[in-house]
Amino acid sequence: MKTIIVVSVAALALASTQAAEAKGCIKGAIVGGVAGHYAGHHGMLGAAAGCLVGRHHAKQQERQQQQQSQQSSQGRI
Repeated sequence: MKTIIVVSVAALALASTQAAEAKGCIKGAIVGGVAGHYAGHHGMLGAAAGCLVGRHHAKQQERQQQQQSQQSSQGRI
């Protein structure tokens, strides 16, 4: 029963996210799921944490790229 609830919550969470928010989530979820599984059979928890970390990292990279493009466009004027 607990597994069905966890899978249902995960499916709803994935269905409610936008495509832009999924950037970095899939790779992080895979890595986190594998690490969580080997660390103590907590694959779902590891996948959720990996997704959050992956999204955070992707957002940081996107901000850095935007700052670099703004600086390069200001230098051209």
